[in-house]
Amino acid sequence: MTKARDEPDTRSRIRAASAELFARHGYAGTGLKHVSSAARAPFGSIYHFFPGGKDDLAEDMIRTSGPQFMQLVLDTLAERDDPAAALDHAFGVAADNLVAGDYADGCPIATMALDVASSNERLRSAAAEVFADWLEHGTAWFAGFVDDPARARDLANTLIMITEGAFLLSRAGRDPEPLYAAGRSMVTLVRSVVPSNG
Repeated sequence: MTKARDEPDTRSRIRAASAELFARHGYAGTGLKHVSSAARAPFGSIYHFFPGGKDDLAEDMIRTSGPQFMQLVLDTLAERDDPAAALDHAFGVAADNLVAGDYADGCPIATMALDVASSNERLRSAAAEVFADWLEHGTAWFAGFVDDPARARDLANTLIMITEGAFLLSRAGRDPEPLYAAGRSMVTLVRSVVPSNG
């Protein structure tokens, strides 16, 4: 009975530890021994729960963290009614969180995607699917403010691209300004295409 109760907890700790390590250090920079240590789990338990080892863990992280990150963004955007104000707020929150985490926690999927894009087709494909899902959710969000579906999709694509670039520059420079600048740029863009309620 004890083993049955412990297994879900051990698996959860392994998943949580690997998600954090992969997000911060990427695929190449994360070893299974690091995961085992961070999860406080026996090394062999990783292969018990994830027979494919590192690739299984990495794909699990991508497919789990991707939707979680998207939901976090959507929840943050929902805190403001006006789309420009919502975007300004979201980029401000992202910048504050990045600084609070000592620039270690940016976009979890981008860190992995950069690492595996040309070396691991399985993980590249998983990351691409996550980005495609983000695009669909982003398009749906912008469609609530613009009538043209193509324009909504373009705005969503722009949001993803400018966010990922801003995270990269902010982490590399240890400076939140790229995220604030990205927010200002998105606000300007959205105000130019979304009809004013005033």
